[in-house]
Formats: sequence, C-alpha cells, structure tokens
Amino acid sequence: MGERHLTIGELARSTGVATSALRYYEELGLMPAPTRISGQRRYPESATALVGTILLLRDCGFTLHECKEFLATHTRGDDWRELIRRKLAELDEQIARAQVARRAVAHALGCPHDELPACRNFTAALEARLAGLPLEEAHPH
Repeated sequence: MGERHLTIGELARSTGVATSALRYYEELGLMPAPTRISGQRRYPESATALVGTILLLRDCGFTLHECKEFLATHTRGDDWRELIRRKLAELDEQIARAQVARRAVAHALGCPHDELPACRNFTAALEARLAGLPLEEAHPH
C-alpha cells in the first residue's frame, strides 16, 4: 500500500499554513508540484515535514529565497552549513543593532529632561544621524 496523500486543505490544517501560502510555496519552487487526482492537488504525507521545515526556517529569520536555497542544498547534497553560517552572522548584526537601539531608548526613558530636544545626548545623536552616521556611532553611550 502506497503513502497516503493529503488534499491541500488537509495539508493546510495539519501545518497551520493557509492554502494560498502552500500554493505560493509551490509557485516559488519551495515544494515540488503535487500529483493531481481529478484536478485536485494531492501531497504526500512527507509534505507536512517539508512545510514544517519552511516554517522553522522562517521563524529563524530565513527569507523564502533562503529557505529554497537551504532545501536545494539537501537535494544537491551540498553543505548547508555555509548558508547557516551566513544567517548566523546576519542575526548577530541584527542583535547588535537592536542592542544599540535598546540602549538609546532606555537612555531616553531615563533622561531627566522633560523634552528630548533639551537633552545634549539627544541633540548630539540627532546631529550625528543627520550627518550620516549609523545609530551605533551616533549614540555610543
């Protein structure tokens, strides 16, 4: 007896992904085209794990293009670790920027001035940003 096949609705319910998103994944090449029975898409049960992998990668910050690249490394037998290393470096940069932003916001909250324009740190950071410096240089505190 062969593997059970799921309709697009069944796959959507089992993964929590809208049918339109599943069709979009298919259109982008993230999922192989399913077989059709009487014109209806029929996915192998293994498609559930594939959609779950896409969801997990998206939760980790991967774009759909990066998800496709990741899935393709497995198909080609390539080393997926390089893609993971690049994403980790990107996440580290995002975290560093978020930490600088957090410090700036925390500083503003603790500022003794009633109006931010009265704060020397705020005006210095504002001038630095207008001069083209990134936040981490404009608000080094």
